Amino acid sequence: MIKIGLIGAGHLGKIHLRLIKELSEVYELVGIFDNNPEQAKLVSEEYDCKAFSSVEALIDEVDCVDIVTPTTAHFETASIAIKRSTHVFIEKPVTQTTYEARALLALAEEAKVKVQVGHVERFNPAFRAAIPYFDQPMFIETHRLAQFNPRGTDVPVILDLMIHDIDAILSVVNSTVRKISASGVAVVSDTPDIANARIEFDNGCVANLTASRISLKNMRKSRFFQKDAYISVDFLEKEMEVVQMETLEGEAGPYDMVMEMGNGKPSKKIIFDKPEIEPINAIKEELRTFAECIKNDTTPIVSLEDGMLALHVAEQILDKLKMNGSMLDK
Repeated sequence: MIKIGLIGAGHLGKIHLRLIKELSEVYELVGIFDNNPEQAKLVSEEYDCKAFSSVEALIDEVDCVDIVTPTTAHFETASIAIKRSTHVFIEKPVTQTTYEARALLALAEEAKVKVQVGHVERFNPAFRAAIPYFDQPMFIETHRLAQFNPRGTDVPVILDLMIHDIDAILSVVNSTVRKISASGVAVVSDTPDIANARIEFDNGCVANLTASRISLKNMRKSRFFQKDAYISVDFLEKEMEVVQMETLEGEAGPYDMVMEMGNGKPSKKIIFDKPEIEPINAIKEELRTFAECIKNDTTPIVSLEDGMLALHVAEQILDKLKMNGSMLDK
């Protein structure tokens, strides 16, 4: 049984607590810490666990910690845990800056501890169902739109929403980033509330990402185009579909959909596939796999390096937004 403590008992922290308790076959919940003692007391009573008086006191009693604090506290909190040889699950974005993430990486390598970053969409069942179909996608388009919520407007929409798609794309495209361009508009806050970024990779792949937190409806869709295939992933509805083309062998069947290629080229048969998706809770799944990598001494599915790379691309997008006046330096 892995002893775990939670740091940060806010809205998302309470969701994590509930799921940790559901994972009682792998985790023993030791307690929580929150900077607000009253909040810590209320949550500890609600979830029947101990509220610790300091981060250090909690860390000294556990094998791993789940850090669900504001991003500003990620680096300091994770550093304390890692230096005490404690495994760390840390919400996205991993830190405020790539410099901090690189420092954490060095600490984790020295301490030989596991660090997993909470890029939850990697565990979305629709995305996981799509993974076997990916074969060097060359054009990707994502739309992550959310209705306005004052909670979260303290950070740019790039770090709040778009970073989910940045991480997912980097996990699929096996190439380095060559060029980034971006634009955005600050509508109701001091940083862009809607933004678009174009990421070009060395292998020729292009990704076009749009994120908004001022939309009238929620949407989280990605489309992947590759040779002879189109893959659509709906992260919100947890659905995916694949349209594939293959060379027609022999005569077409009565119900086959066939595309004539012309110029003497063989015809293509179009195949539609919409796999049945097993419903799972993605946050619960990422916490479960974190326990597995600790127990089996394996690399986390979303590693600290993955989190650092996603943050690095996000920082470059933010730099482009500053250069074209889409956001102000503070």
